[in-house]
Amino acid sequence: DKNLAENSDTLAHTDEPPMPDPNLNDDTDGEQPPPPPSEHEENQQKEEKKEETVENTESVDADDADVVESSPPSLEKVSEEIDQFLVGLYEKEAASVSFDIPDYVGKFLDLLEENLGKCDTGEGKAKWEEILEKDTWLLEAVNRISKLKKILTRHDENETVEDKNEKRDSTRNRIGVIQQKAMSFLEEDFRVLMEDSRMPMELSSDGQNIDSKGKQGASEEVESDHQLEESETNFPGYTDEAIACMSKIACEMLTGGYESECCQVYIVARRTAFEEIQQKLGLERISIDDMVQKVQWEILARDMIPAWTNTIRKCTTVYFPGERKLAEAVFSSNQSVAAGLFGSLSRGVVIPLLNFAEGAAMTKRAGEKLFKLLDMYETLRDVIPKLDGLFPEESSEELKTEITLAKTRLGEAAIAIFCDLENSIKSETVKNPVPGGAVHPLTRYIMNYLIIAGDYKETLEQVFRDHSKIECVDSSSRLDDNENHVVIEEASSPFSAQVMRVMDLLDASLDGKAKLYRDIALSNFFMMNNGRYILQKIKSSSEMSQVVGNTWCRKKSSDLRNYHKTYQRETWNKLLNCLSQEGLNVNGKVQKAVLKERFKSFSTLFDEIHRTQSLWVVKDEQLQSELRVSISAVVIPAYRAFFGRFSQNLDSGRQAEKYIKYQPEDIETYIDDLFDGKPPQSNARRKT
Repeated sequence: DKNLAENSDTLAHTDEPPMPDPNLNDDTDGEQPPPPPSEHEENQQKEEKKEETVENTESVDADDADVVESSPPSLEKVSEEIDQFLVGLYEKEAASVSFDIPDYVGKFLDLLEENLGKCDTGEGKAKWEEILEKDTWLLEAVNRISKLKKILTRHDENETVEDKNEKRDSTRNRIGVIQQKAMSFLEEDFRVLMEDSRMPMELSSDGQNIDSKGKQGASEEVESDHQLEESETNFPGYTDEAIACMSKIACEMLTGGYESECCQVYIVARRTAFEEIQQKLGLERISIDDMVQKVQWEILARDMIPAWTNTIRKCTTVYFPGERKLAEAVFSSNQSVAAGLFGSLSRGVVIPLLNFAEGAAMTKRAGEKLFKLLDMYETLRDVIPKLDGLFPEESSEELKTEITLAKTRLGEAAIAIFCDLENSIKSETVKNPVPGGAVHPLTRYIMNYLIIAGDYKETLEQVFRDHSKIECVDSSSRLDDNENHVVIEEASSPFSAQVMRVMDLLDASLDGKAKLYRDIALSNFFMMNNGRYILQKIKSSSEMSQVVGNTWCRKKSSDLRNYHKTYQRETWNKLLNCLSQEGLNVNGKVQKAVLKERFKSFSTLFDEIHRTQSLWVVKDEQLQSELRVSISAVVIPAYRAFFGRFSQNLDSGRQAEKYIKYQPEDIETYIDDLFDGKPPQSNARRKT
């Protein structure tokens, strides 16, 4: 009792609960209670309880972890069961055997709905890099859903009323709803990949476009060209990984019956890409009406037509081949869809370009437009052969027809403009002669035009051969007089014949303008001057030399010699008549009065010729030199001989100077003043 009292006092001063009274326990059968544990034993018991608690906690955490990790394996496991079920369905379907829907199909749909719900709660649009990581499970799930729906739908179509199963119908409807939601996610992912994973085209080193006036530094232009070439090399700009992912999405969407949605996303994204390309190349979309009525030709010729030409060539050599490769890669599971999309997209790009060409052909006719239209014609002509290897046969033939039609419009417009050269000549009705017998502006315009046309000789020959609706050369209206018209044997093509028609009209026009001069010498000088200009222009172009032929060149050279002879006869032969010795000697004596008159007449006439013909104009330095040399060769020897023989018959001094105004060497100096188009210097200044 004493010990019990001591233990009670000890427990009263501790935090441990009191020991139970052994007298209150009926099961002790009067046994004595065990002695209280020592302090060491109490600590050991506490450690054991702590370890037991930790073990229990770890056990619970492990169980919870198993539950957390069980979701993905559960979806994976159920997916395996679905695959086995699908295999069985194919066998039953082949044997026309009815079947029931197992419970794990519902579990699969539950798990799929749960995962789709998590996708639906995502914030904002996913980045394309994230799509590449997350779409694997979604693609596999959609594949199973599509197969389930396809088999169930086909089975229900073949089953009888007695075979109808409410659970099967409900499952099929649920599958359709889940599939639609899953496809909407795939469609959005497909759109993001198409739009965001493509590398954009850049045109300048700082990422800025060329300014509105097209100004850019030389170094920036080099960098711009380099970047453009690099972007063309990398076209369409998707990584292999992105294309592979797009291909998988497209395959599942097509298999699941969502071909229309998939193709719509693809075509919109690629059309946007091509609009960006055309903008970077400087081509603006413009209607035919605006081209014809609003846009100035200078803007079309300087900016828009070169951009159009470049776009057409780039499309056929770079962009269309790259686009076809992309379509075949993305829709590798269905090449017919790929071909259809590529054809539709290409046609959507080509038709506006062809409309641009037709609009250019419909603009008001003007001579300066010919060569830009021919550039466009050549571009379309060169494109047509490349279509065969680029498009399927049916699409290729359709595009060829469209391109050929536009090319024909350009060709017909080119012919009309070229034939309008006739009207340019006929409408030149100026009645005032060109001062100084110079080359007429009409001559310069026509010949420069023909020389440029010579650079397009092969194209113009093709245009006239293929697209000429009327015969531009009306043989009945051509001159029959062989003196005024040369029969052109070399005009072996419609284009050559038309060129010769223009040359004939120009000659006739110049002949009429030459008659405006009252001075016969100046009239022939004018024809010689213009004829020489024409012949030199023709000879400077190998193409136009071939067009007009050797016969025409020989005839033109002969005409020039005749004009020169007439000019020399009307001018310098009259001067030489003053140096005639006829009548100077009478009975062996020189008649001084006649001699004085001869020297005086020569000086007076030479003064008049020098004053007049110094104002005449010969811009061709070679012709100018040739004329001066030929005149000197005729006049100076004759004057030197006359001067040397008869000048001593006049008394020296003031009497001789009164009649003999020029020394032989003075004549050569004054001849060198001729044909400069400038007033002559006075004799006084010369002698000073």
